[in-house]
Amino acid sequence: MGHQEMVWVRAPRRGLYDVTREVARVVEKSGVDVGLCNVFIRHTSASLCIQENADPTARQDLEEFFDKLVPEDTPWFRHTHEGPDDMPSHIKSALTAVSLDVPVRNGRLALGTWQGIYLWEHRDDPGRREIVVTVREL
Repeated sequence: MGHQEMVWVRAPRRGLYDVTREVARVVEKSGVDVGLCNVFIRHTSASLCIQENADPTARQDLEEFFDKLVPEDTPWFRHTHEGPDDMPSHIKSALTAVSLDVPVRNGRLALGTWQGIYLWEHRDDPGRREIVVTVREL
């Protein structure tokens, strides 16, 4: 048995946005008691991650680290058609994840106490992001 839904997210700007509730709703609707939830983002300039959901400074530090790791002012980037954040957003996406698997236990996401599922938007002026959530029974 399986269930799949699209979740659309419009992040206002670069940053980490908690999508745990949206994913959990799909798991609940699926009726799967024990299984696996796959979360996949259909973009190359945004990604997904499981991160601490209690202290926002952890997410802020993570964002700052990646901004320093892949700076926008890199003079040898050629793929800059959509602005200075264009190529850095693709690199950040390649270094992180576009797909996550989370166990389903007792009909719920089996996340740890301080874990949340985040859309990590890497662009300054993003459009609507599409996330495919697939739940299957084991």
